[in-house]
Order: sequence, then structure tokens, then C-alpha cells
Amino acid sequence: MKKYMILAVAGLLMSSCGVYNKYERPEVDTKGLIRDAVSDADTLFVAPEDTASFGNLPWRAVFTDPQLQALIEQGLEKNANLQNAVLTVQMYETMLKAAKLAFLPAITFGGAQAQMGSINTVYTDPSVTTKSYQFPLTASWTLDLFGNILSQKRSTQMKLLGFKDYQMAVRAQVIAGIANSYYTLLMLDEQLRIVTEMSKMAKETWDIMKMQHQLGRMRSTSVQSAEAAYLSTQTQANDFRRQIRATENALSLLIGQAGQQIPRSTLAEQSLPTEFATGVGVQLLQNRPDVHNAEMQLAACFHDVQTARSQFYPSITIGATGAFSNMSGSMNPGKWLLNLFGSLTQPIFARGALIANLKVSKLQYEQAFNNWQNAILSAGNEVSNALVNYNGYDANSQLESQRVKVLSKNVEDTRALYISSGSSYLEVITAQTQLLSAQLNKVSADFNKMQTVVSLYTALGGGGK
Repeated sequence: MKKYMILAVAGLLMSSCGVYNKYERPEVDTKGLIRDAVSDADTLFVAPEDTASFGNLPWRAVFTDPQLQALIEQGLEKNANLQNAVLTVQMYETMLKAAKLAFLPAITFGGAQAQMGSINTVYTDPSVTTKSYQFPLTASWTLDLFGNILSQKRSTQMKLLGFKDYQMAVRAQVIAGIANSYYTLLMLDEQLRIVTEMSKMAKETWDIMKMQHQLGRMRSTSVQSAEAAYLSTQTQANDFRRQIRATENALSLLIGQAGQQIPRSTLAEQSLPTEFATGVGVQLLQNRPDVHNAEMQLAACFHDVQTARSQFYPSITIGATGAFSNMSGSMNPGKWLLNLFGSLTQPIFARGALIANLKVSKLQYEQAFNNWQNAILSAGNEVSNALVNYNGYDANSQLESQRVKVLSKNVEDTRALYISSGSSYLEVITAQTQLLSAQLNKVSADFNKMQTVVSLYTALGGGGK
């Protein structure tokens, strides 16, 4: 019988080796994750190999404007969402400490007891007072032979890493949000400046036409058209002022302060990177917080499967109870009363709960794997879109710059012709309107380029220290 018991225990130990497995990253195909941003053909984008990834740059190296840097620093310190993410990480760090302590014995103090009285029997003197006391202690230790506690601890570790990634993702979002709002303000400032200058030009045109009308050289309808063009620029200026105020309020909320004026530079003073070494697909796994978080969730589900498997094996607990007592009476000196115990609990029939728990854990692992793969594909898609957008907006900016030069000369020529030869007033108004449109489009294209740089930095897992 003794031999059979030894063989049975050995068989259980050997069969339990599988629950000690560590997580290993599954294979995933990242080939062609980022498409070529320039070629019309569906070729694959391959970045230079021995270059640092744009997503690895510290945010101060990307956003070099001192006033923007001050706003980002304030946001990283006071943003409510980021503060909550930090607190969530701290909570899981506390839970991990508790999971590590699960390997230690549990010691409890049962409560001291004391009694005093007299015992009246034929063998004792009734006048003798007896005193008794007891101080019980209990220690128990669950042997983790089948990895139940270990797999739970590992699962908690993976979840903690996942929430640290969540914290980094929120941090990157805060940086991107502040940068985008700041650049939006610079764009609106520049557009307001352009419209204000155009408004002055439209006012001059209106005044000239009023003078021409007073001299009888122009009909009243021409003056009305010039006045309408001037009022249109005034309306646009008011809209830009309104948008500036709303953007300042939104940015103030991001950096944890009441809505107020935001100190800032100008759009022309900005200097952002123009060359991007984006790295290859595997690098996205290391840089993107959300991709890494998805993998940590996958690892946590892997260990949850191991925990579910360990539930099929026995639970072994050993312990001891001890009490310092003199329960025999006042004539008996205090002494330790010790008792050792052990228990082995083997689940036999749990109404299918253990099997169902294991199946659910495996299905959750498959879901986590699908989420991880999708996160990788989404990351590559965002990088591809950002690269395409940057190239497109850069090309538009150059074209609009050429349009501005051509239309600026056109406005000068039509105004000169109108004054010297009395050409049609519609040519002047049309030229001014087209110039204003081109100037605003140029500013929008430049802003979109800057916003795309922010998007690309975030898509590559930016937000580093």
C-alpha cells in the first residue's frame, strides 16, 4: 500500500509539471505591416535598418517650442486622466504584493483566555483559588505543488504590466492632445492675422469704390459688392476669435487649470522633424503601449488557464497549533501545548464547474490572442495613414504656397488696372477672395502636417521621457 501511495503522489507531481509553464510570445506575422507612403503601387515600406525609430525620440526632442514644453509638463503633472491611471497602477502594485505573500504561512492568534475560581471536590480544598490561562496560536501553510498560487501571481504581474502600458498610453494621449490644441491655436492665430490683413485690403477697396461712386464713375451695386466682401472678412475674423477662445478652454482643461489665455509663439516659429525612421513591425510591439498591453492581457489569460488546470489537483495544507497554557490549575506551571496537522483535499465532482472554468479560460485566451493581433494590425494601419497624410499635406502646402505667390501678384495687378484704367471691380474682389482662400488653405495644410507628425509620433508608441 505504501508503494502504491508513493507512485500515486509521484504521478500527480509529474502530471502537474504543465501548470508551471511560463508565457512565451506566440508567433505573429508582421511582414508588410506598413505600406509604402509614396508609391502608388502596393509595395511594402521598409525603413532603414540602423536608424533609431521616430517613436523612440523623447517628446522634448519632437516638440521643441519652449512654451509648448511648459504646457506639456504641466499636463503630465495635473491631468486628471493621467493621475487616475497612475493610481490604478498603484492599486495593482498593492495586489501583486499581496499575491507574493500568498506563499508564506498564515499565522492567527485565537484570543487569550483566562479563568479564576474555586474547585470543591473531595480531593481539593474549597478555599484554594485556581487560575488558568491560554494563549493559542495557529499557523497554516498551503503547499503550492501544482502551481495554483504561482499562476495567480503571474497573472497579476501581467495585469500590472498591462496597466503600466495603459498609463503610458494615457500619457502619450495627453502629450498629443496638448500638442494638437497648441498647434490649433497657432493655426487660428495665423488665420486671424491673414483675415485681418485681408479685411484692411477689402476696406481700402470699398473706400476706393465709394469715392468712384461719388464721382459718378461707378454704380452703387459695385459699392455694395465691395462692402459685402469687407463684411465677410469681419465675420470670418469673429469666427476665428470664437474658436481661439474655445480651444484655449479645451487646452486649459487638458493641463488641469481653469480656462484662460494660453501663452504661445507663432506658426512660423515651429520646427518639427521631417525625416522619419519608423522601424519595422516587431519594433511596434515594443513601442506601442496599447499593443504591449494587449500582449500582457494575453499573457494574463495564459496564466489564468494554468490556474484553471491547477484546480483539478489536490490542495495540500500543513500547519500547527500551539498554546501556552496551564489548564491543569494554579499548581501547574505554564507550558506549551503543540499540535501538528495536515490536510489533502482532492476535488472529485464539482458539478462540472472546474471543466467549465478551464474551457472558459481557454476561450478567453483565444479572444486575447485575437485582440493582440488586431492591435498590431491597427498600429501598422495608423502608421501607414500618418505617413500618407504627411506626404499629402506636405505636397498641398507647397502647391498652396505657389498659389499664394501667383494670387498676390494678381491682386496687385488687378488693383493697379482698376485704378488706372477702370477695369471691372469684380476682378479686384475675385482676386482678393481667391488670395484669402489660398492663404487660409496654406495655413491649414501646414497645420495638418504638424498634426500628422503628432499622430505619427503617437502611432509609433511615442510619449517617452
